[in-house]
Amino acid sequence: MDVDHVITTNQAVWSRLDDLARRAARDPRGLSTAELDELVTLHLRVSSHLASVRTHAHDPDLAAHLSALVARSSAVVHGTRTRSLRQVMRAATVTFPAAVWHARIAILISTVVFMVAALAVGGWIALSDAAVQASAPEEVREEYVQTQFVEYYSSEPSATFAARVFTNNAGVGALAFGSGILFGVPTLAILVLNGVNVGVAGGLFYAAGDPGTFWTLILPHGLLELTAVFIAGGAGLMLGWAAAVPGDRRRSAALAEEGRRSVVIVIGLVGVFLVAGLLEGFVTAAPWPTWARVGTGTVVWLGFLGWVTAAGRAAAARGLTGALGEVADTAAHQPPRALVSR
Repeated sequence: MDVDHVITTNQAVWSRLDDLARRAARDPRGLSTAELDELVTLHLRVSSHLASVRTHAHDPDLAAHLSALVARSSAVVHGTRTRSLRQVMRAATVTFPAAVWHARIAILISTVVFMVAALAVGGWIALSDAAVQASAPEEVREEYVQTQFVEYYSSEPSATFAARVFTNNAGVGALAFGSGILFGVPTLAILVLNGVNVGVAGGLFYAAGDPGTFWTLILPHGLLELTAVFIAGGAGLMLGWAAAVPGDRRRSAALAEEGRRSVVIVIGLVGVFLVAGLLEGFVTAAPWPTWARVGTGTVVWLGFLGWVTAAGRAAAARGLTGALGEVADTAAHQPPRALVSR
């Protein structure tokens, strides 16, 4: 290996990596995303240079120089990855529940809108023969109650069914949120429509004298799934309220501020919908006793509610509202200094 040629050819690369690594060491946030990507790429290139020098050249000074450079850049690269992991964990355990807690009134409104629609339609069909007749022809109703509803949950392999359900539910949640920018009106319509669909199904089972089948196939996954829909609807209503009543802010500023918070909710709900999909695919139609299927869904649901409530309240106590890039207002929550008598 011609050491002089190697140095001449690669000196600019080594100098650039050295500059990026030193800047990142001084200020971890001082590099742009493009520069961080460049640092990682150069770190890998110089690591290969070091391996070649150690193998094919007998130049301890050059090997020591490259080794020190790789060590510096490695600390930055792995430190960046560690910080990214910490940021992801913080978003999941702090920012998401903080955003949900901040939007709790809107989520309550979302829940009420859905439940009123479901109970009104379901009660009407369950208690009115005329409503039952108007809902669908008799043969269609019988097929739905006796066969279609039950077989739906076992119509595909569990993994395939769970993936399809997750995609569908995540799409409903994203639509309920995203359409909220139109002053929340489409969000309300989506909540009402989904409530009506659930109400029709429940009403038909009650009218047929078989409400137990409905509940045992809805509760295992529905508790968590519908809660996620309510939360997505609440995020959409918050966005709609910011558009309709921006207060003393410009409408664009109000939407941007609420959007940073609402998007946290939607991203966090991806995980919630994933768990709900797994419950629907692997638990709802499982050949387990009813108490085991319903109990599993109930435990998961209560665990989620307990966690998001406790973590959300704790985050709110630190001054957090769940917006992206938000920093806790620690100064406002420091204990008072002790009074010193003179």
